[in-house]
Amino acid sequence: MTGWKLLLLWEFEPSVVIGCTLLLAIYFYAVRFKIDGKALVYSVGVLILFLALTSPIDVLGDDYLFSAHMCQHMMLGMIAPPLLVAGLPASMVQSWLRFPFIARLERLFGHPPFALFVFLATLWIWHLPYLYNIALENERVHVVEHLLFIATGVMLWWPVLKPIPEGRLSPLAGIVYMWIAASLGSLLGIIFTVADTPFYSFYASPEDETGALHLIRDEWGLTRLDDQKLGGAIMWEPMGAIFLWGMMTSMINWFKQSENDALQDIKRRTESVGTE
Repeated sequence: MTGWKLLLLWEFEPSVVIGCTLLLAIYFYAVRFKIDGKALVYSVGVLILFLALTSPIDVLGDDYLFSAHMCQHMMLGMIAPPLLVAGLPASMVQSWLRFPFIARLERLFGHPPFALFVFLATLWIWHLPYLYNIALENERVHVVEHLLFIATGVMLWWPVLKPIPEGRLSPLAGIVYMWIAASLGSLLGIIFTVADTPFYSFYASPEDETGALHLIRDEWGLTRLDDQKLGGAIMWEPMGAIFLWGMMTSMINWFKQSENDALQDIKRRTESVGTE
């Protein structure tokens, strides 16, 4: 197999196609097919989910490359979720929260310490060698893993980017929250980067149904250890960049809030002087 043929390794799994189509259909029906900035952000989030699960990244990660699998995990758990949350209009969320059951679930799963713990626990537990190998060998377990990455990613970003102010973290709290997530999440990627031993036996002898193993190991010279180090870098560097973006956004919002509060205070003082 030549390198360009890897680009043809697409797998349009019906459940993925139907699931992504439903995510878009439900959203646009709820917003009455209005196309604005939020709709575009949400659509890009769904597109990233689709690419992560159908493109050659999925095939390479499932059969050959830890680095490709880490790229997929970052797309599912770190890149798509904040876009999905940021793309939700406030009116849609408010209409959902009118139902007591959904409101209770939102308070539970959107509680910042709980959301942070569940996200980090999911990230670390699914990368334990035993569970990681099982997920690659069992498609049903693998599907559960991917769904958990998406769900916990949404949970993580919900307290920071939710479109309504109720329960949303203040800018300062959001910065601390994301710093903790970035530190403990990136640590896992750093472990992969500095480790001198391959952790996952699955990649030692893949089935090689596509014939890509010779290309990867012999022509590219990408050993299992080099692949693991590359995967670690893919994990912690983009993760750090995404959280840095989140912290900078919160800091900008903090400055804007402080400026607005100062302007409002000046306005109140001016009005009180004028009435005297």
